[in-house]
Amino acid sequence: MLRTHTCGELRLEDVGKEVTLSGWVQRVRNKGGLVWVDLRDRYGVTQLIFEEGSSDQELLDKAASLGREFVIQSKGEVIERTSKNKKIPTGDIEVKTSALKVLNASKVPPFVIEDETDGGEELRMKYRYLDLRRRVVREKLQLRHRMMQETRKFMDGEDFMEVETPVLIKSTPEGARDFLVPSRINQGEFYALPQSPQTFKQLLMVSGFDRYFQIVKCFRDEDLRADRQPEFTQIDCEMSFVDQEDILTTFEGLVKHLFATVKKVELPEVERMTFADAMKYYGNDKPDLRFDMKFVELNELAQNKGFNVFDAAELVVGICAPGAGSYTRKQVDALTEWVKRPQIGAKGLVYVKCNEDGTFKSSVDKFYGQEDLKAWADKMGANPGDLMLILSGDKNAVRKQLSELRLKMGTDLGLRDRNVFKPLWVLDFPLLEWDEETKRYHAMHHPFTSPKKEDIPLLESDPGAVRANAYDLVINGVEIGGGSIRIHDRDTQKTMFKHLGFTDEEAQAQFGFLMEAFEYGAPPHGGIAFGFDRLCAIFGGSDSIRDYIAFPKNNSGRDVMIDSPSPIADEQLQELSIQLALKK
Repeated sequence: MLRTHTCGELRLEDVGKEVTLSGWVQRVRNKGGLVWVDLRDRYGVTQLIFEEGSSDQELLDKAASLGREFVIQSKGEVIERTSKNKKIPTGDIEVKTSALKVLNASKVPPFVIEDETDGGEELRMKYRYLDLRRRVVREKLQLRHRMMQETRKFMDGEDFMEVETPVLIKSTPEGARDFLVPSRINQGEFYALPQSPQTFKQLLMVSGFDRYFQIVKCFRDEDLRADRQPEFTQIDCEMSFVDQEDILTTFEGLVKHLFATVKKVELPEVERMTFADAMKYYGNDKPDLRFDMKFVELNELAQNKGFNVFDAAELVVGICAPGAGSYTRKQVDALTEWVKRPQIGAKGLVYVKCNEDGTFKSSVDKFYGQEDLKAWADKMGANPGDLMLILSGDKNAVRKQLSELRLKMGTDLGLRDRNVFKPLWVLDFPLLEWDEETKRYHAMHHPFTSPKKEDIPLLESDPGAVRANAYDLVINGVEIGGGSIRIHDRDTQKTMFKHLGFTDEEAQAQFGFLMEAFEYGAPPHGGIAFGFDRLCAIFGGSDSIRDYIAFPKNNSGRDVMIDSPSPIADEQLQELSIQLALKK
């Protein structure tokens, strides 16, 4: 070994020991006859000291010539520091160095490798191997590692078996775009990279592996954002002989275990809410419950008063922002402009200030008197000092708009505390959703999701009203997991394919292997998949999952470090029988 100890290990009780340390030079401080070197490795930082008189001049000069990120080996005696550094665990000691060896010199790095760096994101991604040396980045990956180990520990304790499934699979038409891989041996044919191991985990249930899990890479060719990457990681799980309640109980257990062991947080009781209520009261299917501001519908109180904007609207709905009644006209105008942005799409915003003296000031005083506004306040639970914000329009659009405004107000008023965790099960999703572009229904989750038994007759008469045996786990407004009880018999699966617009021939071509498997004694089964990267980001208090992936892609799906994707040689294209037809 080129070291006896790590750079984060030595303490006062080690004073007097002869040690050998190896690592990277964090910084050098040269005071002439006195040189200090901060030596860093994955475990921490230890200060080395070179002193005129006790160190020979050659050693002193060698220490002074070290540059940032040089890889060195140092031998010496652990001594107590006279000027201690309480900010680091090794701050009570330093190593009086007697021998120094440069194992590898370094060019001047393109950015400062410190917690607070001067490198922009694109530069740090180009030199990701240097960015990973920074403590704040390393700690995020250490968190990810710990969560992986605790996941495996919990799942093993619950008798789940970890089974690896194929990465080269068949392309299927549902969901996001597949990444395709050409086959050299089977010319003109392609594999797809899995968007999830869905069909394989169901086949494992048919095989009698009644409790399966896998921490698995998945691939989706979709537009990217902070919480999406083209390749991402799932905790993928499936169970046999269970109903929905068994799934919810088991995986509440997993999430509570992770919070207790990794965050030292006792997670509160997981609330439950139907999809319909989530949309009605929060405007989206992943509501952030760290703060209130539930939607209140005002059609009965606000319409037929001569204000055409409300009278012509399908829905008049508002939120009460606590303590925001002190907002200035400029602040309210800024909110109005914010909701009118193309990304939100509202035509305007009505406000009502609840004054401390019990009166009201609104942007629609011309149409509504004090008694009208008091009725609004009573219904919305608004108190003196609060601010009511109301939108109107088509039901679905206005709920989405108000959802965005609610989240903004929660942020602006400091109500979205990263150290508070509010988990929620969202249940009873619609089984199908209508696509105007293709003029047919699509599976809201995937085509193997079981409908609620009592809703099966509606598949013929009112497909859009059929509820799924599906569930999502949401924490602080982020969907971290979702799943369903699956269809496990051929006839129901065939009916589902029909309502999704598949012909019998198409269903057989795409999923014949699964349909056939269902004829050999498939057990009732269901499962869930957690977005592992998102879960890590919540635990680490970040918005972006990129921070928790060792080598992430940028917003264009590129790895700028290795310059990928990149063109391939003509010889490879010919071998694969591929001819490019690029648009100019």
